[in-house]
Amino acid sequence: MAAAAASADMFDEIVMAEERFRGEGYQEGYAEGSHLGAVEGRRYGSLHGAKIGSEIGSYLGFALTWQCLLQKCRDDKNSKKIRALDSLIGMIQKFPYEDPTYDKLQEDLEKIRGKFKQVCSMLNIQSDFRIGTERSSLTF
Repeated sequence: MAAAAASADMFDEIVMAEERFRGEGYQEGYAEGSHLGAVEGRRYGSLHGAKIGSEIGSYLGFALTWQCLLQKCRDDKNSKKIRALDSLIGMIQKFPYEDPTYDKLQEDLEKIRGKFKQVCSMLNIQSDFRIGTERSSLTF
């Protein structure tokens, strides 16, 4: 009877080996996939965040420069441009840089882009913002 029980246990181990190996393989694959997914997500997030930061920084530098230039010759025509620049600067300063989970990030970014285009139109400047892999630039 002991030999029959040992024989049955051996066959159970053989039959169950496939199930056991599948379970172990799944666990190993899941752990590896989770790790690689986190690494890839972090890399993508850093790259995308850097592009947005570069774009917003360019808009802010542009707006501050023009605000300074227009302050020197204040008149009714320039005061409207200055108000638009002040609005753009305010939007940029309120942009939540530190919160990547902000649910209206894309919406606010589109509003800033729209305001930037409006300011460029008021200043009679052709705006062409491009983001490259190595650098971003504003061209006029």
